[in-house]
Amino acid sequence: MRDAFARDPVARLCDIAAWALIAALVVISYRTFADYGLGWDDYTHSQYGQLLLDYYASGFSDRRALSFVNLYMYGGGFDMLAALVAKILPYDLFETRRLVGAVVGILGMIVVWRLARRLGGPVAGLIALALLATTPMFYGHMFINAKDAPFAVAMTLLLFGLVRALDEYPRPGGLTIVMFGLGLGLALGTRIMGGMAALHLVLPIALILGHDARAVGVRPTITSAGLFVLRLVPGLVLAYAVIALVWPWSVVEPLNPIRAIGYFSHFFEKPWKEMFGGQLISVPDMPRSYLPTYLGMKLPELLLLLGAAGLVGTIIAQWRRDIPVNRRAALLLVAMSVLVPIAITIATRPAMYNGIRHFIFILPPICVLGGMAGGALLNWLAVRSRIAAAAGGLAIIAGLAIPASHMVALHPYQYTFFNAVSGGMRAADKGYMLDYWGLSFKEAADELLGILDEQGTYTPEGRRWVIAVCGPHPPAEVELGDDFLTTWNTKGADFALMLGEFYCAELKAPELVRIEREGVVFARVYDLRGRNIPDLFTLPPVR
Repeated sequence: MRDAFARDPVARLCDIAAWALIAALVVISYRTFADYGLGWDDYTHSQYGQLLLDYYASGFSDRRALSFVNLYMYGGGFDMLAALVAKILPYDLFETRRLVGAVVGILGMIVVWRLARRLGGPVAGLIALALLATTPMFYGHMFINAKDAPFAVAMTLLLFGLVRALDEYPRPGGLTIVMFGLGLGLALGTRIMGGMAALHLVLPIALILGHDARAVGVRPTITSAGLFVLRLVPGLVLAYAVIALVWPWSVVEPLNPIRAIGYFSHFFEKPWKEMFGGQLISVPDMPRSYLPTYLGMKLPELLLLLGAAGLVGTIIAQWRRDIPVNRRAALLLVAMSVLVPIAITIATRPAMYNGIRHFIFILPPICVLGGMAGGALLNWLAVRSRIAAAAGGLAIIAGLAIPASHMVALHPYQYTFFNAVSGGMRAADKGYMLDYWGLSFKEAADELLGILDEQGTYTPEGRRWVIAVCGPHPPAEVELGDDFLTTWNTKGADFALMLGEFYCAELKAPELVRIEREGVVFARVYDLRGRNIPDLFTLPPVR
């Protein structure tokens, strides 16, 4: 089929629109990054970043970073970068972490745009970019998630490098080798599970080798494969250097990466229960349906539709002999980047918790597949009728507008989004966890401070305010400031700060603050002064 959008004016228009969308994302992110609160892990990650800077500043003699809680088992590239940038910008450390996260996330969107454009043309690239930008789970996590969002961007860069390498097989060029090395180094240097990318490559490489063996014979096929591997060796060297920089523990001893694999091969924390499907389930015992169910409920409907169509189309393309084998292998790689992690998760049933934040890295390839499907659909319509193509374009824009409107309504809690197919936020609140990281504590704390200031209420003489907290304590401490002492105990507490999750009780006390989005309560602040409240929790807290 001829490409109705191959003409330069259309390509230029799509590229201009893509850059305009990126510019809008930059402006919106800069205007709103300070709205995002702290989560459970923020405080510890910020400490890890500073310890890594201290490690390098001391000439490798300050080795605290190499044994800091369990974070030394992860790379700390993002944490280190944020700690460094915080010394330059006029924002506090946690605001800077939000801003740096936004920058990293937008860079990931640019990679998705260019990858989809390479595989499907300018319309596909634009649609893929728009799909990712309007995926609330990715957009929300890029501000707040120090591990999973940067890992997703690194895996996307690695995917782009590998797609280029397969396209250029058996002689990948210099830029491709650099992209491959940086992507691999950043992926493995963030989470050791980045090595999963090798499994994504199995079928695409087998496709090329099988084709070449039939076409030119076994010996030339082996020669080409050897040349391909040899050309990638500089990329492997670059990857190791990047890993050493962002994850120094991994190179202190040669077997440390293997130790990290062993550490993460079993659940390393005391198990707790989370709400899934209206039932309290221990996180190591989540059902095999956990990941598919969450994907179906948390991804926007248009992304689900186009992503599935792109996946089917990519599989069908493997039987099309009019597509060069290198390009078929590249398309198959994108599909495997989605299917392999899902298949492994269903087969092995690892401990799963916090929604599907650990699987953010499959969202960019889903958007690439969706962009290619959308581009192919509009191309098919344009060949037949410009009016039909325009109608198709408007339908896609309308489909993008739906999650975008929810992102505005939920701000800054986009990561909690559930789609309409699932019943929306109110229905999800009955059976699933929404603000599991406690971001709403920032807004609740700000409102409480505003109320006390407006009332002219000062701290009690000789002591600080005491606030009982059901949820993460370090974020509450940071947001409330030095005039407040946080506690798990309601006895003697002046206030209670409560997440709107199942394990936090609704107290019989005056409600001072309520943080609410789309009919769902995310957090409350109660006035406990002069009242006897027995407990904060419906279940024993995980501390």
